Amino acid sequence: MGSLDTKTLELIKSCSKDDASASKLAELYNELIKRSGNAQEYLSLLESAIKNDYDSILITELNLDKPGPKIVYVNDGFTKMTGYNREEVIGKTPRILQGEKTDQHVLDRLRKRLIEGQAFFGHTVNYKKDGTEFVNQWDIHPLTNSEGEITHWVSYQRDITERQESSKVLFDANVDFEKLEEESKRTFVDLDVQGNILSGNKSFREALGIDNEKLKTVKIWDLVSVNYKEEVKNLFEDFDSSEAPDDVHVWQFEKENGETIKLEASVKWFVSSDETIIRIHFENISLRDRVIDTLKKKTESLESLLETHEEFTLKFKKDDQGKIFCSYVSESFRSVTGRSEKEILDSGIENVVDNASIKKLNENLLKAFNGTLCSEKCDYIGKEGDKISVIQSFKPVSEEGSDQVKAVKSVALLELKV
Repeated sequence: MGSLDTKTLELIKSCSKDDASASKLAELYNELIKRSGNAQEYLSLLESAIKNDYDSILITELNLDKPGPKIVYVNDGFTKMTGYNREEVIGKTPRILQGEKTDQHVLDRLRKRLIEGQAFFGHTVNYKKDGTEFVNQWDIHPLTNSEGEITHWVSYQRDITERQESSKVLFDANVDFEKLEEESKRTFVDLDVQGNILSGNKSFREALGIDNEKLKTVKIWDLVSVNYKEEVKNLFEDFDSSEAPDDVHVWQFEKENGETIKLEASVKWFVSSDETIIRIHFENISLRDRVIDTLKKKTESLESLLETHEEFTLKFKKDDQGKIFCSYVSESFRSVTGRSEKEILDSGIENVVDNASIKKLNENLLKAFNGTLCSEKCDYIGKEGDKISVIQSFKPVSEEGSDQVKAVKSVALLELKV
């Protein structure tokens, strides 16, 4: 009767009319155990595959009618992201994460897409168990049975409140920074201003299949494909930390086994022992695309979704009289709104924001200059007079080695028109 334990075998025999029946029941029991193990293994592999791209997984029942689909599964990432444990959310609906700033328009679009049996990609403000607000990005897909009927919804979620995190921290290049950021899911590498690699964390080494000792013998552009070498070299020519770029690049790397991998690079810098250290955070675009393509067999690819997703960045400072003004506007502001950056820089942010949103924007700026990270839905006025809704985060930027806020960085995320 297989490898069943004695207690289970005795229970099966007690429920059987003869040895033949007991043997058949034991065979069926073993098959169920095997299927359960396979399902758990598949779920573990799926969670492992997306752990660097999403913070949490949530699965709900199919029914969308009030009070809403009940939660049947959450992973550890969900509990870490929201503060709720499994027992608190199983049987409840995702509405427990909603609150005052949750955009009803986004929820209405979400419901419409799900009723149509379609996937949904979007974001809005949600709330953790302790009331802390965060910008939650959803990637929701239908789960189907063998007949192709939708049975559940699976939601892959990510906290994108601080989409472009600052890494300007004092750091000794000789310190083992894997220990310093042991819990970080980010992939990163540290360089000197000549492009020499000082060290790369475990996630970066595994992504390229390279060991740490070899990593220290090459320059960063030695690892990228030939078409990207000049771009990467140019970034490090006459590197000036006072004018260091604060933008994002996409580079293709050559792995040790000959395969290629695309990484999205965010370049930061800081000073350690009078030496400028450049830190590059990476996101694995190749892995993200591969996982999403698998999940989206009946929908558009992640790349096409992202093509409709735009954002722009603003930076605010205070003048000698303490008045807040906008000191920087990213070029993407023009593509999102149709208006020029000079309209903000010359005439002020009030010139491009809907009257109903000006007060909310100023209140959040004051909070940020007082050291509080916050976010708000704001409406901008486009070139044709149309309203453009964004979820806008406000992040304090402090003086190095001080708690004094010297500026506020604000990232505005345009709602997807799905």
